Amino acid sequence: MSAAPELASFADELARTCAASSILPAIVGPTGSGKTALACALAERIGGEVISVDSVQVYREVNLGSGKPSVDELARAPHHLVSVASVTETLDAGRFVALADRAIDDIRSRGKRPILCGGTFLWMKALVEGLAEMPPASEDLRASYKRIESEHGRAHLHAMLAEVDPVSASRLAPNDFVRVSRALEVHALTGTPLSEHHAKHGFRTARHAAHYAGILVPEPHYTAMLTARVEGWLAAGWADEVEELRRRGLGGCRALQSVGFAEVSAFVAGELPREDLPGTIVRATRVFARRQRTWLKSASVDWFTLGAGANDPKRSPPGA
Repeated sequence: MSAAPELASFADELARTCAASSILPAIVGPTGSGKTALACALAERIGGEVISVDSVQVYREVNLGSGKPSVDELARAPHHLVSVASVTETLDAGRFVALADRAIDDIRSRGKRPILCGGTFLWMKALVEGLAEMPPASEDLRASYKRIESEHGRAHLHAMLAEVDPVSASRLAPNDFVRVSRALEVHALTGTPLSEHHAKHGFRTARHAAHYAGILVPEPHYTAMLTARVEGWLAAGWADEVEELRRRGLGGCRALQSVGFAEVSAFVAGELPREDLPGTIVRATRVFARRQRTWLKSASVDWFTLGAGANDPKRSPPGA
């Protein structure tokens, strides 16, 4: 499927919709759907610069598998908050918001338009709509969750979360140790599920006037696109990059727990056959994409479906 002409048409539509300089375009949607290409096309039309809203692209040491902008995309539009932290650091939503706010101010001070683009919707919501107040981290609790993970596995931690906060558990992948343990931590410290904290806050404190726009790719094209991308990254040395991080003692870093990297790490550790690797990554990515669409159901998004022939904005994505 050649998406360029259709994305150009959608970018034209968005440029008109976001004509007012006060509106912050926010490109969202499932991983691998073409968000960066759309953001670049929009940037060319409105004099924009792209701010990455991605919890993997922020890290310098992970490149293949992260979906970072290509050399061509960087030439089309400057990108911010890509490769700005080390995998040895913890970059959470609060720190991301502070960095993004500075980037927005910088871009606007130069007479350019900031464009948000990424699939980490919690960060997107935190930046656009505000953060619910949360208790500070407890090192003792985090150490206890790490012990449970080591002794019983991440699925056990996820089951623990499902008992006290089924809403958060339904939104988080069992392999997402950082977010699962944080949800458990919030419940342990406050006696209230993380999902209830978010519901009470309601993300009603608008920080920016944003217009959400997203891309949906129908099957079988979406799986074909994911497969081509995964196989290209593997051929370029994705496993070598992960192996080097593990060699440096960074196998437990947050980036290597993310979708795709966790599967490549399992292959490097001898836990997954090479012939099964591409398909396993694609399946995990499709599961993650369904979760992304679920998260986005709470937002008002103008959805563009590739292959539909015309822009047909919808207020919620179709069911996975």
